[in-house]
This record gives sequence, structure tokens and C-alpha cells, in this order.
Amino acid sequence: MKKNVLQKVLVLALTGAMVMGMLSGCGGKGSDDSSAPSDAQETQDDAADDAATKDISNADDADAADDTAADDSASGASGIDSWEAFGSNVTLKVAVYDRGVEGVPTVDDNYWTKWVQENFGDKYNITVQYVPITRTDVMTDYALLAAADDLPTILMEYDYPKVAQWANDGYLTTYSLDDFAQVAPTYYQRMVDNNQLSYTELAGETYFALALRPYYNTTYTYQNFVRLDWLKQVGYNEVPKTYDDMVDALQKIMDAGICEHPGSPLVTNKMVAVGADTQNYGFRTYPLNEEEWAVYGDYNVVPMNWEPTKKYLQTANELYNLGITNPEYYITDDETWKADFINGKAFNYSNYISANMDFLNSFYENNPDAELAIVPADAEYAGSYGYRTDNPFGMIIGFSSSATEDELKAAWMYMEWMTQEENLFTMQWGIEGENYNVVDGLPVSVQDYSGDYTQGFNNSKDYWCVTIESRNAGSIEEIIAATTPAGLPQDFTQDVIDFYNKRLEISQTDYACTDAIYAVTLESLSEYSGTLASLWTEYYDTLTMCKPEEFEAKYEELSQKYLDAGFQAIIDERTEAYNAGNTTKLQ
Repeated sequence: MKKNVLQKVLVLALTGAMVMGMLSGCGGKGSDDSSAPSDAQETQDDAADDAATKDISNADDADAADDTAADDSASGASGIDSWEAFGSNVTLKVAVYDRGVEGVPTVDDNYWTKWVQENFGDKYNITVQYVPITRTDVMTDYALLAAADDLPTILMEYDYPKVAQWANDGYLTTYSLDDFAQVAPTYYQRMVDNNQLSYTELAGETYFALALRPYYNTTYTYQNFVRLDWLKQVGYNEVPKTYDDMVDALQKIMDAGICEHPGSPLVTNKMVAVGADTQNYGFRTYPLNEEEWAVYGDYNVVPMNWEPTKKYLQTANELYNLGITNPEYYITDDETWKADFINGKAFNYSNYISANMDFLNSFYENNPDAELAIVPADAEYAGSYGYRTDNPFGMIIGFSSSATEDELKAAWMYMEWMTQEENLFTMQWGIEGENYNVVDGLPVSVQDYSGDYTQGFNNSKDYWCVTIESRNAGSIEEIIAATTPAGLPQDFTQDVIDFYNKRLEISQTDYACTDAIYAVTLESLSEYSGTLASLWTEYYDTLTMCKPEEFEAKYEELSQKYLDAGFQAIIDERTEAYNAGNTTKLQ
């Protein structure tokens, strides 16, 4: 078989066309309708003719006759109607997150993995194998697989720096967008329509395919639930929207003996456990300075030396010294925080909404008379309601550099097959009468289903995220209704719709921004990010728990240590990349 040999060292420069494409392809103020075609659709990449890419359509005649499906490119046929079964069985390995969540099937062997095999694999003589990837330790898992020369054919991640690192380390192959479009025309055309082609390139080579992220700039699916009944007990009939009012309410909750250390949505210590994302967007000064945004605004490493992060830390310090923050927050993981909320020991808990939310079920079982609310989208706890939008794409897909031509084609067939409406619908919703019922013409998930067709985490999202990031059925209001938990004492559907509408309004302003994406690999980020994540956790605790009068001196001392530990090198390399035009631009 012909195999592409990937050069380990990438050229750290982009073609002018790529840079211009990236400038127009990213921004927080675009239309929320991510399915709408762009006025400036990208054309197919000229690199398709590059001899370094894998050419599915020009395999040796003997190989084609013996191993591959029939080549229909000459006749112009493309897509599923042109596919034929491979002459010899092809093994397709697909990465899937293993989140360690109780109550969901084994990720690599369940009803739905068998369903894919029976309805896709068997038809085309492909053996589909799912490769579990630990969600909390993605890079280590992939590194071990690479060391064993056993990378999956399809590699997937949400973070661009991670997939760029895979390319730099030789994990990924380049490929031809022309060939991809021949095998997967639906998937390809959607990338064109959503102006995503610019993101498929790194250093002038095509490496990636992009899944769709509907409603990317409203981020309504993540909600922060708070105890409205506690607020009402101390004189607040709705969720306070300013920092001063929220602190006043929480202090009154403490003084009334309702909760000793309620915690708050003002600074979410949950983010510290992630090791990077400080959620300092509300503390930023708008409109943003573009160079500062590019150099400091990336969430992959905490910009400790940036003023918005200092303000974030000062807020954390104040809340800790007021007693609002649990003094044992640093040993409180997400599961403990969730349990505290369920057991009436925490004011708030945040998570992604879905049709079935176990923690809310448990909360109301333990607190049948309680009343919750969600934090409004226009709350200004940090001084503004600035927020981070998602990227205009979901999962970033790469292909193993050791994949054969047949394996690569099988990967593209899988992606196209999963994108077909009937297959995607079944994977997302399950079996009618089991996993969902049709109500008023729309699917409604069955709550607490635990039968033979039990889906994986979040409605089997880790399988179908190869093509799209969320379930969609109907209008945005209908989508929210279908993905908001039903059967609870409270219905949050309208609250989430209101949140969405407010976010949509904000998304057209300077207060909505996404992070810069670099079109070159940043060696300093790879070298120092692990060390800096560890230091950030240590320094965060020191600065949160110190006395208020000690904060300024300690911040200056630790900030310098942070710079010396590698952040200055990251600043310098990012600044160089920005000045060279190798980043997206602030929209």
C-alpha cells in the first residue's frame, strides 16, 4: 500500500491564503445560525494536488482490485451512492472518550457500538473498533498509543493546540480535501458552508476536518443553578446581577444560619481543578486590545500576569476572607461540590444541561421544597457580562499518520455515514418507544431509561460528536425544550430560552469573544504549559487564602516566578506569531 511519510518538523509559516481565511473564519459576533452559508465560501485547497498527501483515487490498480472499494472518481460519482464494500476487511479504529461516568455502558462494547458495526461496518466490510481515551488525561493516552504504534485511525479533540501538537509530533497525516470531498461530500460541503476550511490547515498543509458546532456563540448549554429559595429567605426575590448584591445576599444567607459557607457563582473554584481556564472574561476591559487578546487571552495556559486575572484572584481572595468560600475548597473536587449542592451545603452548582440530569433528580429528592434558578446571562459579577464564545467548530478530527489508504477512506466513509440524517438521528435519540417518544412531532427523551438500548454519556455524544456537537430537532426553542430536563418540580425551559436570547443579543457586541487560534505550533506552550498549570494551582491557593493586606506583595512575587517558569517565553512566542500575522484576528 502507498503510505504517506509525515515530516516531523513543520514549516512554521502559513500561506497568505490561509491567514486571510482564518481572519474571516473566527469571531464572537457572527450570526448564531451556524448552518447558514457564508457569503465568502472557501474554495477547495490547492494543496490537494500536493504529492505528499494521500491520494485515494489514484491507488495502484492491483491494490484497488484487491483491497479497495471501486474508484468512482473518474465517472464523477461521489458519496454513499458510489461506495462499495472493500475487497478485504478494513479495521477502522475510532477514538471515543471514556469519562468514567457510572451508569453508562462500556464505551467500546455496547448496543450502540454493535449497531454501528451492523449498519455501517458489515455493509462495507469494515471492522469498527472504538478506542477508549481517558477524558481527563487525553494527551497521555494518545502518547502511549503513539509509542506503541497503535494510534486510532480517527483522532479527535476540542482544543486546537493539542491537535497542532499531534501534527508536530508526527501523529497525523496530511490529506487531500479533493479526495475527502469525493468520499464525504455532505461533510465537506458543510465545512464550506460554515467557512471552516481555513481551520483544516496547519503550516500550509491540510491536517484536520471540523465537526459542526450549532449556536456556538451563545453557549447556552452550560448553566449555573443557584438556591432561589435561600435568596428569598434573605429578601431577594430574584438572582442578583451585580457583585455587590450577590455578596450581600450570600453574607445574609450565612448570617441567617442557612449555610455556613455557601460558595458562589462569582468565582467558580471548579475551574481551578481544570488547571487552566480562569473564566476571567468578565474582568477584561472592553473593547479588547487585539494584541493583548492574542497574547494573553488563550485559555490553554492561565495568563497570571494579565490584569483581568489579577482582578479574578482579588475577588477569590475577598470571597475566601469573607467566609463565603468553603475553606476546604482546595480539596473539594467536582463530585464533592455536586454532593454538597445536593445535600444543601452549597449555594450553586453548574453543569451542562441535558434531557436527564442526575444531580437535579437527586437534589429534588433530598430537597423537595427547594426552588432553584439559573444565573442570568447579563449578570455582571466581574464588572461586565463579557464571556467566551465557543469556537465556530466542534470536534477537530485528525487521521493517523500510520493509516493505510483503505483505513483513511474508511474513516471518511464513517464520518459521512454518521452525518446522514437518519443515522445521526438514531445515534442521538435512540429507539422510539424506548429512548424517546414523539410528542407534537418532536422527539422527547425518556427520563431515567435503563433498558437494553441505554445510550452512552450525554445521549451517546462521544460517538456522534465526530460530525456535530449537539442534538438538534426543530427551532431553537424546541431544541431547548427537548434538551432541558423534564419531570422535575421546576421547568427550566423558559429560563434557558431567556438565557439564550440574552446571549444572542450580547453576541453582537464587543463583550462576546473567542480566543485566538495560532496557525503555527508554539513550542514554548508545549514545553511549559504543564509546569505552569501546576504552579497556577499552587499560586491560586496562596493568593486566595492570604490576608487581604498581603495580596499585592504576594501577587508581584508569584507573578515574577510565573514569568520565569516559562510564561515569558510563551508571551514572546505568541507576540512573534501575532506580529507575523499567524493568528486569527479579533472580530
